[in-house]
Amino acid sequence: MVQLVAPLSTVDTIAQYTLGSRTMDKSGNEYIYLTGVASTIVGSWVTFDELYITALLVSGAKGPLGVSMGINVASRYGWYQIYGSAEACVITTTAADSIVGFETTSGYVGDGKAAADTIYGAICRDSSAAGTGVYTVQLYYPMVANGAVV
Repeated sequence: MVQLVAPLSTVDTIAQYTLGSRTMDKSGNEYIYLTGVASTIVGSWVTFDELYITALLVSGAKGPLGVSMGINVASRYGWYQIYGSAEACVITTTAADSIVGFETTSGYVGDGKAAADTIYGAICRDSSAAGTGVYTVQLYYPMVANGAVV
């Protein structure tokens, strides 16, 4: 675990930590340092690979997931939450305490996902009946497997 020198929401133009480095906050939430990807906003869901390169969550994605802590766009670096209580992008009409997956918009999740797009290790704790936005999601090292049994 690395010690932070700046807030988790900081976006770096030059990598300040080794990609894949991890840290925890005082509440026990865990984060991983990754590359950025175009169109990322705070709360965006991304997949990442063994080189710690990210892609916004889309239908048919495979791999571990993180939730962006900053506006980590392309050619930038930043922190992504992988464990604990997160504030993440959720589409409208997702029920509280529901299992989520990719649904309709890149980087967002919802409870009306296709079976192949189910995220293992993530539960939406708030209802998004009021509209698309950022809501509380419980993370336990989430991943998506495009319908494969995990």
